[in-house]
Amino acid sequence: MPTPVIMPKVDMDQEKATIISWEKKEGEAVKQDETILTVETEKVAIDVTSPATGILAGIKFQAGDVVPVATVIAQILKPGETLADQTAVTAPPIAKAAEEAPISPPPAVPVQASPLALRVAQELGVDITKVPTSKGKVSKEDVEAYAATLEAPVRTTENLTGKVAATPAARRIAEETGVPLETIKGSGPFGRIQAADVKPTAASPVSAASASDRPAEVIPLTGIRAKIALRMQSSFQQAPHIAETVEADISRLEDARVHLNEMAALKGEGKVSLTAILVKLTAWVLERHPYINSSLIDEKIYLWKEVNIGVATALDDGLIVPVVHGANKLTFGETAEKLNDLSRRAREGKLELGEVQRGTFTISNLGMYGINQFRAIINPPENAILAIGAAVRKPIVIDDRDTVVVRPVISFTLSADHRVIDGVVAAKFLADLVKVVEHPEILLV
Repeated sequence: MPTPVIMPKVDMDQEKATIISWEKKEGEAVKQDETILTVETEKVAIDVTSPATGILAGIKFQAGDVVPVATVIAQILKPGETLADQTAVTAPPIAKAAEEAPISPPPAVPVQASPLALRVAQELGVDITKVPTSKGKVSKEDVEAYAATLEAPVRTTENLTGKVAATPAARRIAEETGVPLETIKGSGPFGRIQAADVKPTAASPVSAASASDRPAEVIPLTGIRAKIALRMQSSFQQAPHIAETVEADISRLEDARVHLNEMAALKGEGKVSLTAILVKLTAWVLERHPYINSSLIDEKIYLWKEVNIGVATALDDGLIVPVVHGANKLTFGETAEKLNDLSRRAREGKLELGEVQRGTFTISNLGMYGINQFRAIINPPENAILAIGAAVRKPIVIDDRDTVVVRPVISFTLSADHRVIDGVVAAKFLADLVKVVEHPEILLV
């Protein structure tokens, strides 16, 4: 039997990917684990390898196509096999099933399966007992992958229970926007409605006719820009953002940077940037405030033991967030070296998937562009993001005798998900951040 090539799910919140290019052609011989195509997720481009050795055949999608995860995109044929050898499963028409017998609850399942897998199987009309798994317990991904191999078209987007097949995210968005799921055509396996299927419907687009009489260069909202747009819209709609701002005197921090760069020069190492220092200081503070270093996933709060700080990096067509993993365990020099390498390869488009995953907190620094203060949108599924402004010299009072001096000052604005983080929790985090920024010797001694 041919081996299906399935669009992989490589990230927790990924629902689809865009095919960038096929590295192998229809009818070409391939080896197991050999790269056969490159796809792009919301975060990074990845290579998809062949699941078996044989002949690549039955390519269903081409470069530029956006394909839901778990969809069969091609087949690998062994010697003597043809595409006709695929197993077809024919589903009984829903009308006939309704005439012959009333719908009854599904029987007890004699296999181990997660509750989510059972729900997805019921929505897709899949017999859970026929779903193969190598994990000992059937998962949602197993069900979706199996459903994608069934060639019979879905009867409708409704399964035998009469419930529209849709992902939890799609149901949530539909409920928030008041869009009936019954009116949406799903793009997922077996016609299952994905979150992205609801968003275009829920939007209220401006009529193209109203803009047609004005001269303009029209740029389609596609690719990474479209993915950023959807991700940021979803974050701002779902997470009730609160924002708090503080200012910190960075006189000692500037002195510390001079000292660190003098030491780096003696060792023949690269310079330590202000951003690298702030990553290290922020990591120290995050260790002391677990709710800031957390994620809200499936109605559960995950207080991460790791401190992995993402740093928003501008690209020509958008931005990407490479992650400094274990930032709390690195020295200032190691942080600078890691950040410089990630930033360079991000601009060159050479980041690997693992370098943009597992972030627990994000920093966005626009100070180098002269922005004094701003609010950033949370990078889901994280619960907070820190916006850093420019260093501005301004008069401040430094003692109880009202002595005024001019000092370099930076503003820090924390955006936080109010479902998880209360105002006082955010304020305590910022207070500790100001303390370590104004007294960086805490980490230097």
